[in-house]
Amino acid sequence: MLIFVVGGAGYIGSHMVKMLLGAGHQVVTLDSLVGGYRDAVLGGEFVQGDLADVALLNELFRQYAFDGVMHFASFIQVGESVNAPAKYYRNNVTNTQNLLDTMVAHGVRRFIFSSTAAIFGEPHYVPIDELHPQMPINPYGRSKLMVEHMLEDYDRAYGLQSVCLRYFNAAGADLDGKLGERHEPETHLIPLVLQAASGHREAITVFGTNYDTPDGTCIRDYIHVQDLCDAHMLALERLVSGSPSARYNLGNGNGFSVREVIDSARRVTGREIPVRYGERRGGDAARLVADSSLIKRELGWVPRYADLDKMVAHAWRWEEARSRVDTIV
Repeated sequence: MLIFVVGGAGYIGSHMVKMLLGAGHQVVTLDSLVGGYRDAVLGGEFVQGDLADVALLNELFRQYAFDGVMHFASFIQVGESVNAPAKYYRNNVTNTQNLLDTMVAHGVRRFIFSSTAAIFGEPHYVPIDELHPQMPINPYGRSKLMVEHMLEDYDRAYGLQSVCLRYFNAAGADLDGKLGERHEPETHLIPLVLQAASGHREAITVFGTNYDTPDGTCIRDYIHVQDLCDAHMLALERLVSGSPSARYNLGNGNGFSVREVIDSARRVTGREIPVRYGERRGGDAARLVADSSLIKRELGWVPRYADLDKMVAHAWRWEEARSRVDTIV
């Protein structure tokens, strides 16, 4: 099939492009390179551009007969979304509508959307299943939930079928060591810890040690990026088979605390990682863990890399490779 991957130069999108190509599909990637990297797109056709450019979208849909669209091109920083909500609603909602309208106009009816656990807000219970109340507490989460509602309406009105995959905490790196996580600035725990291990960061800061958890630090559900991509492949197969639209939570169902992640990184790297302690951050829930039984039951998805040390080891191999490049440069 010919798949249009929007945001395919970013962390998860680039891994998805690689997996699609490895499975024999053709890929056209669109990315503005605001948060992505051209060298992360390891094959297929690449177009630099933005979803705000409706003329470009129409040109691409006239040029290529896409069988489906995967959308990774969202802004994802929760704190930034609070301070700059217009930026998030414009990119995550308005620009997504541009893409959906172009799909409808050109008769493309299969859409896979990267959603987020942030649509649920403060958890009423854990693990969080698809029936959990959806009450996002920041513009980022609200922007993603708006798109989910939009997709329901586009399905009813235009027959545009979609699968929304609600990520918890993406982690790990490409098994071949060719791709990994790089954000500017970096805000995700595992790469931050590994940067402290490699010497690129003085220390890792633990925000809050008095949560209602066994060791007092926040617990999160980490899911390997390869397992996320596997879920996208299964979602694509679902839409191709003619099954209706769906929404799935994606996590391992196992939570790991901040301290457990740091301990894992020490085991994997063999290095002592300096730790600093700070106050709690506003909006950090004590536990966020997914119930992914629905996608396992309906699509047969099974996480292959649920072990925390494996996720950290794959991310460490990527961090070491980047460190060698930085040293050479």
